[in-house]
Amino acid sequence: MNNGLLEFPTWIKLDLATYIDDFVRYLNVNYGDFFYALKATLNGLINLIYQSLNIIPWWLFILIVIFVTKKLLGSYRKGFLYGALLFCVGTFGYWDMMNETLSIVITSVIFSLLLGLPIGVGISTSAGANGFVRPVLDAMQTMPTFVYMIPAVMLLGPGKVPAVLATVIYAVVPVIRLTSHGIQQVDKEVVEAARAFGSSRWQILAKVQIPQALPTIMTGINQTMMMAVAMVVTCAMIGANGLGMEVLIAINRTESGRGIIAGISIVILAIIIDRLTQSFSAKGDK
Repeated sequence: MNNGLLEFPTWIKLDLATYIDDFVRYLNVNYGDFFYALKATLNGLINLIYQSLNIIPWWLFILIVIFVTKKLLGSYRKGFLYGALLFCVGTFGYWDMMNETLSIVITSVIFSLLLGLPIGVGISTSAGANGFVRPVLDAMQTMPTFVYMIPAVMLLGPGKVPAVLATVIYAVVPVIRLTSHGIQQVDKEVVEAARAFGSSRWQILAKVQIPQALPTIMTGINQTMMMAVAMVVTCAMIGANGLGMEVLIAINRTESGRGIIAGISIVILAIIIDRLTQSFSAKGDK
């Protein structure tokens, strides 16, 4: 029997990998100055956020978390709990690493929101744009993160900048999806009533749809933040310092205690970010 009926023919081959490699090299050679400027700009922003966090004394940072928790959640008990958890991170010796991790996460979230919110609003009002963007979002969410780290490192070199780029690609999806979904789910009768009173398309969007969709949008922002935190260890593999690097070093040296304590510190950070951002969504529901 012909093997071609059982095995895929070897003469049928689409060598896309070579074309992609050539394209990345082309960008690197011909637009190197642009990527150098981009790297310098993003490095400057990350360092600015990191230095700003370092200026805040550890005790004042904890007090700020307690105060913000009281304002958002209405509970000093939870505030003192979160403050105690942050104090634990300091006792582990990871306070400075926590600030490094926060600088990467905050930068990634800023760019994710700057990209995601306008795109989400845009595709919510256009069926054609929604149909085009949806499969792109599916690919971004299901593609292994290591895959788009490769061109990021080739174009920007190892370090925090490609880590931010990879995190943005991974974390921007929820805010786009939920912003679009929230606006599309606004009651049609409310929109028609606003239109009947002479509101323009932009007035309806700004004064009716977005406020009505705010709880869903805030949920998307919350998920984006959590996904950015989830990338901490992965980003350490391309040179991003912080708590993720500590976990990576522990894996390489098979130091279980070191890895578990660094992991607990990441969990503490994630819990505090999650609870505080969830409160915005809960308030929007009231």
